[in-house]
Amino acid sequence: MLDDATVLGNFGGITRLFPLPNLVLFPGVVQGLHIFEPRYRQMTADALAGDGLIALVMLRPDWEEDYDARPAVEAVGCLGRITAHELLPDGRYNLRLRGLARARIVEEVATDRLYRSARVELLPETAPDLDESRRLRRELAEVVVPGYAYDDAARRQLQELFDGEMPLGRLCDVLSYALPLPRDFKQSMLSEPDAGRRAAAVAEAVRIASAGRRFPPDFSSN
Repeated sequence: MLDDATVLGNFGGITRLFPLPNLVLFPGVVQGLHIFEPRYRQMTADALAGDGLIALVMLRPDWEEDYDARPAVEAVGCLGRITAHELLPDGRYNLRLRGLARARIVEEVATDRLYRSARVELLPETAPDLDESRRLRRELAEVVVPGYAYDDAARRQLQELFDGEMPLGRLCDVLSYALPLPRDFKQSMLSEPDAGRRAAAVAEAVRIASAGRRFPPDFSSN
């Protein structure tokens, strides 16, 4: 099996779109999905027979009025790769999709398929220098660990996350995905390719949320 870097290097710029109302996928995160609509069963079958790639994009508000057609979607989604799948007897699928890269929709393209496809451009990440990255990492740890470590086990897990080798940008993506922050904020973090700006924004969002959040916090629905 080709590695992710090779898959991205071979990516031709056109991918399948999977619009969802309440889910924001991030690079480096693995999301389980249950595929049941006929158009997305077709999408999955085509992906599995091809490059294995699907771009998960969030539907914009008022999507319900046009759901069976082509409701508006956010400009930036996450290009993901199917890493595991199960085809059920009735044609539904269970998938595991791993986020690979931020993808900005350039234009949708006409096809003869039931699902939507688009030409996208992958957004390269930028990051601050090493000293600034360390400072931002400490700032994140100072607000996230006390705010969400509601027992000793959670504290250890969070501290290990911050003490590990995960790059700042990937760390911000994991936090943006996992923490119970507003959906629109998550989308704004997906749309921001600069890791330093994401780190500062996540820290501020956690401070604001901590001021009125129930303790212990609910798990994120994302």
